[in-house]
Amino acid sequence: MLLNSLKAVGLVCALALSGLAHAGPTVDAIKKRGELVCGVSQGSAGLSIADAQGRWTGLDADLCRALAAAVLGDASKTRFVPLSSQQRFPALQSGEIDVLNRNTTITSGRDSGLGIVSAGIVFYDGQGFMVPRKLGVKHATELDNAQVCVQPGTVNEQNLVDYFKKHKLAYRPVVIENLVELEQAFYAGRCDVYLSDASTLAASRAARAGKPDDFVILPERINKSPLGPFVRQDDPNWTAIVRWTVNALVAAEELGITRDNVEAQTQSSDAQVRRLLGTDAGIGKSFGLDELWARNVIKAVGNYGEIWDRNLGAATPLKLERGLNAQWNQGGLLYSPPFQ
Repeated sequence: MLLNSLKAVGLVCALALSGLAHAGPTVDAIKKRGELVCGVSQGSAGLSIADAQGRWTGLDADLCRALAAAVLGDASKTRFVPLSSQQRFPALQSGEIDVLNRNTTITSGRDSGLGIVSAGIVFYDGQGFMVPRKLGVKHATELDNAQVCVQPGTVNEQNLVDYFKKHKLAYRPVVIENLVELEQAFYAGRCDVYLSDASTLAASRAARAGKPDDFVILPERINKSPLGPFVRQDDPNWTAIVRWTVNALVAAEELGITRDNVEAQTQSSDAQVRRLLGTDAGIGKSFGLDELWARNVIKAVGNYGEIWDRNLGAATPLKLERGLNAQWNQGGLLYSPPFQ
């Protein structure tokens, strides 16, 4: 028995040293199906929202396409499944979707108690309050006895309780599961305050308020809300692919690789660029993917900065500053480990 165990250990070590990696069951299922199934929001401008023609746009939607490009070599082979906050985790747990890219906050409980795991941070956000300008409210500490619109089953709901308790403020929750209905209730005046991630508030104000200047996002952020993709815990290969696809988008921006110059960059003498783009083989093989996987990703959606500018930046209705979502060498928190 000991001899057999030693042989097994030796085989594992040999495979590891050889750099071989077999794609896990999720990748196998995606390839067999011929499409990646991605859980997204029911409509959050800048993150994931469908236009009148049914085309999904946003940071989360582009990450879905990036993953399809990584696995299938074709970003168009993505099926988007809009999910409410209460539907999202059961849909992932049951296998209805391959990955959840739905402006979902990473927390210890979600990583440890649901059979799912986060696979990288794509947006450093924080929860805040939006109010009608006519109320004259300048700070969240002035919200005593306010009616607050909030979605159930979200960290927003718990943070609402924590914040008002900490500051000894009274409030009346208006709990609505469907995001569209919740926002309609807020703009119709059924509640004084809309609580959500600041990015969601900015998207809502820009896209649905009609007169954006009539609404104010208060300066306080009541928590740290890093958003990122989630996958099931039972497939470490898929977790690694999702995490390193996020890293590839971040690294591409830092290295100056864009959608337009990616092919020219394959001739670069920079070792990081050559490994990332598959000019020097090995990275793709280690994930069980084509060596050109990251090149396909960048050709499909661009680097992180291009995705930001297209969906959230100064030229969009949201006009969000990069802030914490800038590169680490530009005053932000974005940082990719090395590809090697």
